[in-house]
Formats: sequence, C-alpha cells, structure tokens
Amino acid sequence: MKFLMRRLSILTVLALLTSVCQAQKDLKIIKERIVADLMETKIDDSAVGNLMAKMNVDGSFKEINYDDLSRTAGFPQGRHTSNLVYMAKAYKTKKSKYYQSKPLKALIENGLTFWVKNDFVGDNWHNNQITTPTNLGNLMLVMGDELPKDLVTKAQPMIFRANMNASGARPSGDRIVIAGILAKNLLFQGDYQEFDKIIKIIEGELKFATGQRGMQHDYSFHHRVDRVNNTDSYGYGKYANAYGEWSYYVAGTQYAFSKEKINQLVDYYLDGIYKQSVYGVYKDVSVQNRSISHKGTFEPRGTQEIERVLVSTDYRKDELEEIIRLRKGKAKPSASFAKFFWQTEHFVFQRPNFYTTVRMFSTRNRNMEVPYNGPGKTTHHRADGTNYLMLRGDEYQNIWPVYDWQKISGTTIVQKPQLPGPDDIQKDGLTDFVGAVTDGMYGAVVFDFKSPHDPLSAKKSWFFFDEEYVCLGTGINAESNFPVATTLNQVLMRSEVRMMQDGKQQNVPKGSRTLQNVKWVHHDKIGYIFPQPVTVNLSNQVETGTWASITDEKNISDERVSEDVFTLWFDHGKKPEGASYQYIVVPDVTEQQLNETSQSNRSIEILSNSPTLQAVRQSQLGITQLAFYQAGKLEIQPNVEVRLDSPGMAMLKMREGRLSELTLADPSRKLSRMLITVSGIYNARGDNYRTVTDQEQNSTLFIVDLPKGVYLGKSVALKMP
Repeated sequence: MKFLMRRLSILTVLALLTSVCQAQKDLKIIKERIVADLMETKIDDSAVGNLMAKMNVDGSFKEINYDDLSRTAGFPQGRHTSNLVYMAKAYKTKKSKYYQSKPLKALIENGLTFWVKNDFVGDNWHNNQITTPTNLGNLMLVMGDELPKDLVTKAQPMIFRANMNASGARPSGDRIVIAGILAKNLLFQGDYQEFDKIIKIIEGELKFATGQRGMQHDYSFHHRVDRVNNTDSYGYGKYANAYGEWSYYVAGTQYAFSKEKINQLVDYYLDGIYKQSVYGVYKDVSVQNRSISHKGTFEPRGTQEIERVLVSTDYRKDELEEIIRLRKGKAKPSASFAKFFWQTEHFVFQRPNFYTTVRMFSTRNRNMEVPYNGPGKTTHHRADGTNYLMLRGDEYQNIWPVYDWQKISGTTIVQKPQLPGPDDIQKDGLTDFVGAVTDGMYGAVVFDFKSPHDPLSAKKSWFFFDEEYVCLGTGINAESNFPVATTLNQVLMRSEVRMMQDGKQQNVPKGSRTLQNVKWVHHDKIGYIFPQPVTVNLSNQVETGTWASITDEKNISDERVSEDVFTLWFDHGKKPEGASYQYIVVPDVTEQQLNETSQSNRSIEILSNSPTLQAVRQSQLGITQLAFYQAGKLEIQPNVEVRLDSPGMAMLKMREGRLSELTLADPSRKLSRMLITVSGIYNARGDNYRTVTDQEQNSTLFIVDLPKGVYLGKSVALKMP
C-alpha cells in the first residue's frame, strides 16, 4: 500500500511538472506573439534620427509641452513614452541602421529615467490607466532584459495603474484593454499564476450586457449607462478588437478562448459592427460621436481583426472572407439588408450601390455623447432623426469645420443664432414612440420627435425600398421666433447641381437661394423628388471654417478651411403650426433616369402623412409600410384595408391582391401583443400568432405576440402559408 501511495505521489508530481512545463511553453508562445505583433511597426530611420536629435540632455523631448496636464490638452506627454517605444523598436529591428545602436539605447534609458523621475499624471484617467501603462509595458516587452533593473522597478508602479481595481476597468471596452495591459506586463514579469486569472477575466468579458455597459442583444454597444451608441468607437476598437487580439495570442494554447466565445465575437462583428460600417468597409459618420471633431483619412478598414478570429474558428467563414475581399478592393459590395438596432434607436439600410442610416433617441436613451475632453461640442442635434446617405463612403469626409450644425441631413431643427454650450448637448429623450419595422430586407422608421433643446415637435418617418426611400414629416410645431428647417442633405459638393423647375431641366448657379415650383434636384448621382412641385432652399457654394472652432481641445489648427458644400432644405418659417414635408430620395441615379421616373414618382404612393398616420406604398414591389401614432385604419390598395387596434408599425407585402408577408413592431415597447385586421381570409397560425376570420366582412384579425424583455422593440415577421 505504501509503495502504491508513493507511486501515485510520484505520478502526481510528474503530472504537475508536465503541466507547469507545458504552461511555460504556452506562455513563451504567447509572449513571442505579442512581441512579434509589436515589431510589425515599419521603422523609418530618418524619423528615429529626428527623435534622437530632439531629445534634451535631461531625457525630455523638444516640442512636447510637459507642463499642461489638463483634460483638454490631449496629454501631449504621452508622445514621450510612445517615442521611446518607437526608438526601442528601431533598436530591435535588424533592418534598421539603429539595430543594437549603443547611442540609441543610451537615449532610450535617458528618456525612461526622465519619465520615472517626473511621473506625469494627467487630469484624464485614461492618460494614467491606459496611455502610460500601454507605452511603458510595450517598452518593457520590446527591450526585454536590456533595460537597467532599477528603471524597470521604478516603472512598474506606473504600469500597474492598469489593474482590475482601477476606475477605468469598468465593464465595456476599457476593461478588456486594461486587463490586456496587465496581462502583458505579467508576462514580462513572469507572473504566470496571475496571468492565468487575467486571461479568464478577458475571456469572460465577451457577453451580452443589455441595459448595462457593453454589448447589447441587438449587437450594438453602449460604453456608458447613457445608452448612446458607441459601437463604432469603444465597441469596435477597444472591445471587439482587443478581445480578438487576445483570442489570437492565446490560440492553440491551454489558455485558448472557447469556440463559443469566439463565435459570439464573429456574430458581433458581422451583425453589429460591420452592419454599421459603409459596406462593411468604411466608417459610417452617423455612428461617430466626439471623434467627428477630428480630421480623418478616408481609407478601407484593415483585415487583421478578421484574420485573427479565423485562426480560431471557421464559423461564418464565407461572410468574413467576403469582408476581407471588400476591404482589399478584390470584390464589390453585394449585400442587401435592413437592420434596426432597437436597443440603440439606430436604423441601417444597405443595397449594393448605397448605404443609408437614421439615428434617433427616445425616453430609453440619451441623444448624444457628452463632449468629454473638448471634442464634439457642436453635436447637439446629431441624433434628431439624422439621415446620412453614402454611395462611396466619403461624401461627408472632413466636412465638419465648414458644417452648418443646425442643418444636419434628415433633421428638423430650430435655426438659432448659435448653439447652446457643450454642457447642454446630452439630453434625455422625451418620447417613447421611436422605432422601426423591418423584415431584414425592407423597413420603415418612425420618430415621434420632441426636441429637448427647443420648443419643437414633429412626426417624422422614413420608408425604405430597393432603389429609393421616402421621407415624411408632419405636425411640425414650434413656439420659437426663429425659423424651423428640415434638411434633406448637407454634403460635400462633388458635381454640378441640376433641377427641374417650372417644367424645365436646368443648372443651379452657385450661391444660396429659395427656389419655387421645383419637381426634382440632382447632385452627385443622388436625386431628390418632390411628389408635387414645391418651394425649397438650396445652397451650393464655398463654406469656410476651422477645426479649432468645433472643439474645445487645445493645440488644434485654427487655419481656415474651405469646401464646396451642397445643402438642400425646407424652410417652415417661424412658429410653424402643423407644417409638413414629403420627398423621395433616389440614390445612384443619372439625371436622365431621375427625370424619366419622376413623373410617376417612381411608383411611390404616399397614402397618408398626418399626425395620426404616415404610410407609403411602393406599387411595383407591392410593399406598404405604415406608422400608426394611434389606432386607425387605411385602404392601402383597392379593396384592401388595414386596421390596427393600437399605435404601432406594420409592413405588408401583397402578391396578386393577397397578403404574403406581414411584419409588425411596437415602437413604444409597451405592448405584449398587437391586433391587426387585413382584408381577405387567411386561415393561419404560428408559434407567436393566430388568426380569426370574418367571412361576412371578408377580413382576418391577426393576434400577434410581441417580443419581450431585451427584445422589446424588435419586429415580428409572419409569412402566410
């Protein structure tokens, strides 16, 4: 028995040693992957030489203001540590002339000495818990054991400001980033037990957090409890990509993330992030918040994030590889879809030749992000029913310094002499009847709009079809002495502007003017049709401004910027009562095509545009979309009537006079079921609906159960047998 026990003990010890040995091998692999990732940076020797020349005797850099640590300064001190990392990469890059350069190494040590001596702490927590720990941690990994031990020791407390008890380590994107910084430093230190704990924390962050910070059940992302859409910023660059980065680092090791988690990340990429990107390739300005105040470059997004998840899974591989081809310019857009992010009040609609969105807010969320640290101070109205339209993706690229922030595409806004201050940007929504009905291919949007900034209200709706969409507004009331405007589009001017006025096709000379009796306007392959000739305002001229004027950040260029801008809007005048508008937007159309199809209004029938009901029918498609602000009925085509017993939205697809598909949604999120009556006899039943027929009235009552809980606001689609 003793021999057996001794033998078992030996086997146990051997198993433990084997496990430890394997763990050490895995950790070495992970560390090597991280360092290899860091060393992917392309080194410019001339840039390295410039940095060396700019370093002062005390280890500081010329041209960096080390004194201003305020939030609006943008933490210029962070350039010091990022410079050191770049220099370290040159020191370790064999192709660089500075490879193993002793003078360069001495400067790196001198620069690190300066930093640990001064320990610059910015007023923004991000500077201290992410920026500095990231750079110093990367410096340790790149230089390895070549840094003096005393400097490494002195830098550690600064790196460890990135820890799981830090104020910024709250659930959402920052938590993964901070955990990742900590994990890298633990690898550098060889603290494998703590590393194992942190990896488990990172893996566990990929989860639904609907109603809280994080990924919502509709695959949008909320960084804060204000429930503002942050999918494109924190939800992409920090949350998804940071998670994908670590899934790649640990792939094939005992620390590998579960396939279930990786697949959920793929769903988030494809059904959340990429559906809020133009063709899955370019940034969508409608989901940008503060970052809109920064000058950007127009280029396709990279493919690394996709290539990394494909290391661990082949789930939805074809869709991911299609995005790679699109981003590399090896394929043209082919996807068509409609999606409403009901947790975020954001609607997206794409066809292979155009991408458009509607951004709103309600009592369930706030309108815009607070302009933290300065940028975004002009964004008061960017969720007021904003409707951007993109064919290429660059239509609004860097327009913002010259932008009229009270004439935002799709919005109805009081034209005040100036915007309120930045502290008055973020507001709670005042109405709950905000939402959309969609079957995944077509859809309609409704916005019972009450401005939290001005004495203004309006009933706004949008109806989306394959080759055009319809915009309706009614019940526009304001108690302001300033004019109210509804803007069709404000965009960079990329072509001459043409119009049909008084029955004649003609150029619109540059300038700003009011035009009467206009049937359509054409600019940059986009047509705007008015069902009946209208009076409209049009500006096509040079506008000027500065980047410094749209942010309270310091060190922003105040150089004058000039751009040609096209703006088209309705002027509802001062104190409008019951004003309305209606227009059809036709993307990717020639002037000739626009003119030929405008006479029939492209088979569009505006069935109702009243404060109780807005409805549109596309007769060629046989699709009718309706937004009932209260219970009501409407004949949608000869001998076919629709009656809804409550407020709500409906979309009906008719084929040869018969209902083929019915889609319903409750924008108010208050109903458990909807009752809708449609002409015709339909004996049908499903898991979430049943019918009651009335032979005498030749009608069918559909009793439809609606989604519950986190799915409140999502549409229900029924196909008739």
